[in-house]
Amino acid sequence: MAQHTRDTSAPAESSLRDARTAKLLAARLYVCTDARRDRGDLEEFLHAAYAGGASIVQLRDKSIDADEEIAALRLLGRVAAEYGALFAVNDRADIAALVGADVFHVGQHDLAPAQARQLLGPDVLIGRSTHDLGQARAALEDPDVDYFCTGPVWATPTKPGRPATGLEFVRAVAGLTEARLDADAEAPPVPWFAIGGIDEQRLPQVLAAGARGVVVVRAVTEASDPRVAAGQLRSLLPA
Repeated sequence: MAQHTRDTSAPAESSLRDARTAKLLAARLYVCTDARRDRGDLEEFLHAAYAGGASIVQLRDKSIDADEEIAALRLLGRVAAEYGALFAVNDRADIAALVGADVFHVGQHDLAPAQARQLLGPDVLIGRSTHDLGQARAALEDPDVDYFCTGPVWATPTKPGRPATGLEFVRAVAGLTEARLDADAEAPPVPWFAIGGIDEQRLPQVLAAGARGVVVVRAVTEASDPRVAAGQLRSLLPA
């Protein structure tokens, strides 16, 4: 009887995944926003964030129903495409599939990255939140994780009850990623972003600790001029 062996060779990368990956590798400023129902200016805000220099915008709003989230994400996707940028869906893989998300982000208690990959296929970039060095190491080594976030560096009302990880955690993750490259210079890069309470005043400390990209919420969403706020943050980040 003929023996059948599993083909373990990696599938060819698609042009869509390649394009999204290139944008992710260049990303430095990642903005999270709710649907801005209280202000009614979501479209205006999205244009401002991208024009100011955001490479990725994620909609994260637990207060809206699925139909509202889908409508908001379709708007986000259209605006992102105008700027040649990425848009991200949080938590809901079904909605990510429906709206054709570029990026899908999961926390530690959401779908596992492998489960998300099974549902969404190879072209969607998958990110994961990490809050300690063990979680960061696991994300770095997970073939289904395309990027990860570390934090919250400072306590933030967007994550009530979650203790701050501090700048030392950022330094440790920077060391972890550098050690990985020292051990294997050909290892594929896994971008990571510091998150949590970061604004224009705190950003230099985060960069000095070793981060090259950041996720921000209130620093842009609560700014009187989101485009200017995003631009000021982007100007401080590396090229």
